[in-house]
Formats: sequence, structure tokens, C-alpha cells
Amino acid sequence: MELQDVIRRRRMVRSFEDRPIPAELVDRILHNATRAPSAGFIQGYAFVALEGPEQTDEFWRICHRGMVPSNREGVGAANLVVIPLAHKQAYLDRYSKPDKTRHGNRMDLEENWPVAYWDIDTAMASMNILLTCVDAGLGALFFGIFFGEKELLEYLGVPEGFKPIGAIAIGWPAEEGDPGGSPRSIARRDRSEMIHRGRWGGGS
Repeated sequence: MELQDVIRRRRMVRSFEDRPIPAELVDRILHNATRAPSAGFIQGYAFVALEGPEQTDEFWRICHRGMVPSNREGVGAANLVVIPLAHKQAYLDRYSKPDKTRHGNRMDLEENWPVAYWDIDTAMASMNILLTCVDAGLGALFFGIFFGEKELLEYLGVPEGFKPIGAIAIGWPAEEGDPGGSPRSIARRDRSEMIHRGRWGGGS
């Protein structure tokens, strides 16, 4: 698929068919996640992939307190859940090295970072996942983990210092399903409201 088509067709999918994803597609999704940009080439992200009902059902049990139907409908039918994890300390360690501190920047101190690049880099890796899913004909939904994060990390054996920025449910889109999310009555904002050239209000 052409890149412009992938970007145009990307949307959050909330209803999936309960059928497996070929291993080669899972491999491509995870490989592309590792090709995202990263500050200082730290690559301070990691991913836990849960495949099939035996693994994904436990994720829903821990994190969503029964919100996902036990009969594996809607988002609960997704046969792959990927958890993107950010490793903050990897960035603080890298930016304490002489080649990064010689200009007087103390980026080894968390409060000196203008933004949390560990989260930004992991978010960009997550976008690689979303776009790869579209290219492969799959649907995906990025969503937050609001409950059970500590229990989930312990259950998965994730080392200390890694924190999920959310989770991505992936599967074959159901032809008929509840789209969920924001009402369809909400229109896409005009580009002139979002793009400002030269200065704010400069237009698109």
C-alpha cells in the first residue's frame, strides 16, 4: 500500500474477528516498531507481545476488570495485544555521558528534559505499529492502561524501570461492529485550525 493511503486509512478499530494473525505479520509489526526514531539513538523502548486467547485473556482480566466480554467480542476478540514500554533511566544514563554533558547540559537530571523523550520515542514506535497494521490489512486500537499496571508488569516479568505508555489491540477488523470512541458527528477539524505557517494564524 502507498504511504499516503496508509496514513489516510489509519483509524482506531474497536471490533475484531476472533481469528489468528499469521506469524509473519506479527514479526513485521514488531520489527517495524524497533525502527522508530530515538533520542541519542538510545532505543529506550521495549515491547511485550501477547498472542492468542490464552495470553490476551489474562491481559484483559488484569487490566480491565471484566469490561471485555468473556465471549471474545469487540476489542476483546483481538488476537494480538502489544504493550509498548518506555525505559526512562536509559535516557538519563545516556545523557550523563561526557559527549552529552560537554556543552553544559545536565540532561542526566529528569527535571531538565523539556519533554519526556522516553515517552515520545515509545509513542513514535507505537505509531509505526499502527501504520504497519493498516499496511497489512489489520485493524489496531491504541488505548490506556488505567487499572492493574503493577500486577500486569509483575505477571509478565517486566524488569523494573520499564513503564507502559498504553497498549495496542491488533486483529482482523470485524465487518460489522460497534466503532465506539468519539461520536461520528464530530467532524475532522479544518487544517487551518491546526497548521500555522510562519506564525500562529499563518494558515495551511
